[in-house]
This record gives sequence, C-alpha cells and structure tokens, in this order.
Amino acid sequence: MSGDVYFLAWTTTPWTLPSNTALAVGKNIDYVLVKTFNPFSHTIVNVILAKELVGKHFPEKNKELKFEDYKAGDKAIPFEIVSEFKGSDLAGISYEQLLPFTQPTDGDAFKVIIGDFVTTEDGTGIVHIAPSFGADDFRVAKQNGIGSLTLVDKRGKFLPEIKDGVFLYGEEYVKEAYLTDAEKEAEFKNQKTILEAAGKIKELKAYLSVDERIVLKLQEEGKLFKKETYEHSYPHCWRTDKPVLYYPLDSWFIKTTAYKERLIELNKTINWKPESTGTGRFGNWLENLNDWNLSRSRFWGIPIPIWTSEDKSEQIIIGSAEQLKNEIDNAVAKGAMTTNPLAAFKVGDMSADNYNTFDLHKPYADSIVLEKNGKKLFREPDLIDVWFDSGAMPYAQLHYPFENKELIDQKNIILPILLLKGLIKHVDGFLLCMQSQPCVSIR
Repeated sequence: MSGDVYFLAWTTTPWTLPSNTALAVGKNIDYVLVKTFNPFSHTIVNVILAKELVGKHFPEKNKELKFEDYKAGDKAIPFEIVSEFKGSDLAGISYEQLLPFTQPTDGDAFKVIIGDFVTTEDGTGIVHIAPSFGADDFRVAKQNGIGSLTLVDKRGKFLPEIKDGVFLYGEEYVKEAYLTDAEKEAEFKNQKTILEAAGKIKELKAYLSVDERIVLKLQEEGKLFKKETYEHSYPHCWRTDKPVLYYPLDSWFIKTTAYKERLIELNKTINWKPESTGTGRFGNWLENLNDWNLSRSRFWGIPIPIWTSEDKSEQIIIGSAEQLKNEIDNAVAKGAMTTNPLAAFKVGDMSADNYNTFDLHKPYADSIVLEKNGKKLFREPDLIDVWFDSGAMPYAQLHYPFENKELIDQKNIILPILLLKGLIKHVDGFLLCMQSQPCVSIR
C-alpha cells in the first residue's frame, strides 16, 4: 500500500485542535480505509472514515476514475475502498500529534478510543477529542486515561506557546467576537505584514480568525483534507451576545451518587400526581444521577465556607458563625488579619439584630484570611449554587441545628417542601429538597 495512512476527523471548532489528545470512534460502526489523493497536496493518501459517510466525501462516480489519469487540480478525484473493519478494531491505535506545540502531562495521549456518542449523522464518524473543551470529551478521556491540554486561558486567549511565527502568534483571542474594532484592526495589520512577508498570502485584505489560520496551517502541512463553511448552533452569553467557551474549572461537588439507590427507593414511596412524573421524568433523572456541582462563579452570593492554603496542604471548613469568629480571632492573634469583622457578634444570641452585625456574602467574606499551622488560608473563590439554598430552606428557616434541634430530630414538626411554578421546576425543586436535607446553616 503506497502513501501515508490518516484518520479523517471532523470539527467545527479548529481553535480546539492544538488541544487534541484523542480520537473517538463508535464501537460497532463500520469503517473503511480509502485510497485517494489529498485535494490540496495532490499526494496519494489512505484515509479512514465511517463506511456510511463515504458517499458524502467521495462521489460514487469517482470510483471508476483511474489513479494514473489524475492531475493536480482535478476536481474529480479517484478513490478506492481498500479494506473494512469495525470501530472496535481501531481502539488503541496511536497516531501522530496534529499540532505539536506541547504534550499533556496528566495521562496518555494521541490514541483512538471508543465513544458512545459517536454517530454517522454527519462528519466522518471519527470525533476529535479535546478533553478541556467539551463534556463528552472530558468524560471519555477520563474513562480511558487520556490527558488534556488546556491551551486557552480564562480570557479566551491562547497560551504564549501556541505560536509558530507565521499563522499563530500566541496570546491571541480564539474567537474573533472577543476583539474590539481597534484590536481587530491592529491584528489585521500584524497578520498582513507576517503572512505577506512569508509568502503565504499575496495580498491580505481582511482579518483572518484563528480558525481560518489554523485551517491554512494544516493545509500547508498536508494535514487538511476538506474545508467548508458550516452553519450550526453555538452557545452565546445572554448578556453580551458573545460566544461562550467550554472551559475546565475546579469545582466542589456533593457526592449525591453515594445516595442514588436510597433516593430511588424513597422516590417510589411518593404519591406523584400525575404518576408519570415520578416514574418518568423524575425517575429517569434519578437513574442517571450525577454528583452535584455546587460551585458558581458570581460577584455576590452565598460563599462556599471553605478556606484553603495556597499549597493545598491545610484546609478549614466552617460550619457556624461561632466557629468562624473563633478562627478569625486565631488569625488575628497569628498576624494573618488585623481585625475581626465578627467582633460585634455575640455567641448564643439568636436575634436578627445580632446576625446583622456582619455580612458573610461574597465579596465581603473574601477579605477573611484564616491561619492554620503557620500558613494563611484563603476562601475558595466560588459561591454555592442558589438551588442549594432553596433545597435547604425547610431546615434553614428554623435555624437548624442551632435552634429547634430536638423538634426536628424527633420529627415533631412537618417541614414544608419547595413548591415552584411549572412541572420541570417543581420536579427540580423537589429533588433539591431530597438532596439538601439535612443541611447545616452557616448562621
């Protein structure tokens, strides 16, 4: 067999390609090896793709063309199917890194893995996997011990090392929409100077996005097989109307999966009206239960009451205002803080006036620095999901466990549940009550 062998992977987000660490195929999908010419480099190549999608990329009439008659530039390109196999036969095969700017350090990489989400509805039946920028990607990579490459920072810019001096320049926005008009004009002038001087474009007349320049780079390197304009839906911020990036962030979770069987058991004791809500929508939700991600990134709200040292070796979890006041007193004594913002708080006084002597919401709680074993501890920056507040309401409204503890522990009171307008919200709210109780009030 002459020519190199390639996997044909399809993506609508070329900016994620530097972060590629795996390719996913469907276990029971039929794949074929096709011999043809690369339409850009005009060299003989052998490409692997789903059998069902061959007709989308190789017109049937071209099957009769002779390879020896092909000339560079011909629109009709000959091809032949060399062999056929299942996706399971491809699992574990290694491939060369597409854009080798850097390598992952947290796992294996550049292998074909099995993905249950792979379909033959569009593309090539082979999915490009960038674990840092997609839920399915992250999940399947973790299952297979595949590492990640997070090469975009929280500003939406490539890291400095993502540059080749010609097509990519490092520390540039991966989405054109993030640029102001002035920034875009400056970037265009920079691109024009570099690309024309390098002989890549004779006369650049408009700004080229990161996606467009990555496509050009792959084309020059003989790694591009097809390019086209493809319109598809993409999430945007409702405030700014700017495109949103999926991004890996450290989060705190409640391990609800540890109580999955108990939740399912209790759900069957509930007299649902209509019954289909409990056995269908809600029951299905419980069957596919995930751990609850508590972390939310907001300016104001209920803070996650966890303080951690910068080296992650020391940590304090606060369960009451009394504990927090004592910990701050310790921090003041050790020089980590100068004053205690809870100084006026009187332990044991459950009055609203006493609790109004301080404000524990973010951003005020962020100024509190604690101390443990000679190290300063800073609060985890995120907030608690507001749905946790809603789910905790039946207990928190009675200031449990600081008040009414015996009343609740001995089940001498009927607690309300969260009632919300609308079927979906009602079900979600009810679930949160099941998950959150019992809770500990920060007060």
